[in-house]
Amino acid sequence: MNDMRKEYDFSEASRGPVLNAGVGKTRITIRIDDDVLEWFKQRVHAAGGGSYQSEINAALRRHIESRSEEFESTLRRIIREELKDAG
Repeated sequence: MNDMRKEYDFSEASRGPVLNAGVGKTRITIRIDDDVLEWFKQRVHAAGGGSYQSEINAALRRHIESRSEEFESTLRRIIREELKDAG
């Protein structure tokens, strides 16, 4: 019952990832400290599964959004102060 062939035809095959990254996603290579990567993997495992890469992406997005909120809060404070000083 051995279905293995002696030769396979790869002439029309292409190299690369099996799945496309998807719209709005870019495949990259990144170096992350072992302990940081392990933390994300443990977090996904504790949640019952999922993708540690998605968790890293979500953490980066939260950081970006928090920085935007800090900027917006600072800008609003400055505008209030200027309007108050202007009378």
